[in-house]
Formats: sequence, C-alpha cells, structure tokens
Amino acid sequence: MTVDHAEETAGGTGTAAGEDKERQITAHAAALRYYSVAPGVALNVRSGPGTGYPVVRTLPVGAKVPVYCQSPGTKVSGPYGTSGIWDNIDNGEFVSDAYIYTGADGYIAPRCS
Repeated sequence: MTVDHAEETAGGTGTAAGEDKERQITAHAAALRYYSVAPGVALNVRSGPGTGYPVVRTLPVGAKVPVYCQSPGTKVSGPYGTSGIWDNIDNGEFVSDAYIYTGADGYIAPRCS
C-alpha cells in the first residue's frame, strides 16, 4: 500500500476529484488510532500479509501501531485468537492482527488495495 499525503496536477491547481481525495486522506489521518501490541510481545513486522514474507524489523515490547488498512493473509494464532487478517502499519509493513488489540474480531480498517 502506498500512503498518499497530497495530490498534485500538472498545472498546480487541484481538480474536484483531487480535492475530494485530499479531504478523504485528511479525514482518515485525523481519525487514525494507535493500537497496542499484546503485552510482553516483541512483534515481527513483515513485508507482506503472511508468515512467508521476510521480517523487516521487530517492534519493541509495549509498542503501539497505527492500522492504515488490512489484508487477508496467513492465519496466525496469537494472544487475541486466530486470525487471517494482517494490519498494514506503514508502507510495506504488516503485522498479524492476532497480536494487535483492536477490540474487534474482524476488519476495523479498509482493505488494502
């Protein structure tokens, strides 16, 4: 997923569609929440939504993460049950939803495109 922060046109003026997209991005950023990683867990962050993707970094114990979008992927069992949902926490960075306390058993963010 690519997180766009603004849209420009060749002439430097916004189009109606471009302005609408910018308002949606701004509204999403304002509504962005951070969710806690399960207590005592140093969580692997992967380059895609599954255990077959390489680990790109490890979150420290006590970390909180944003969830920009979610994707289906490898089912993982963790402190919050078994889930095939993967949370996109940054460009090209995913964690299993089974380790993130979202307060729900299903999707809480849009699907990643």
